[in-house]
Amino acid sequence: MEILQPPGWPRPRGYANGIAARGRLVFVSGMIGWNADGQFASDDFSAQAGQALRNIVEVLRAAGARPEHIVRMTWYVVDRREYLAAGSALGAVYRDIIGAHYPAMTAVEVRALVEDRARVEIEATAVVPD
Repeated sequence: MEILQPPGWPRPRGYANGIAARGRLVFVSGMIGWNADGQFASDDFSAQAGQALRNIVEVLRAAGARPEHIVRMTWYVVDRREYLAAGSALGAVYRDIIGAHYPAMTAVEVRALVEDRARVEIEATAVVPD
């Protein structure tokens, strides 16, 4: 895996501008902040994001992949202000679950998610090296 950082661009914080990778592709559909039983333990944004990330890690594990194989994430949030306000707490949750690995990421504010209580939905793409 190669982190792509164009010359002269400022280094991004918390994500990569791009990643080049070769290997087996693993696509994880949008995960929300409920547990394996389909229950929400919290309505807190960071708590839901943490559960969604743990769900992603479980799907990756089923494919023989690990968090460091993630090359892209897309975050869908119902309130960008809530997402931005979560800042340091969200960063700590992310690092605890994913580690110090920052793939290419996009965050998009959406009107709503399919599950009414969901505050965030996260998709991931991973590449397991050959």
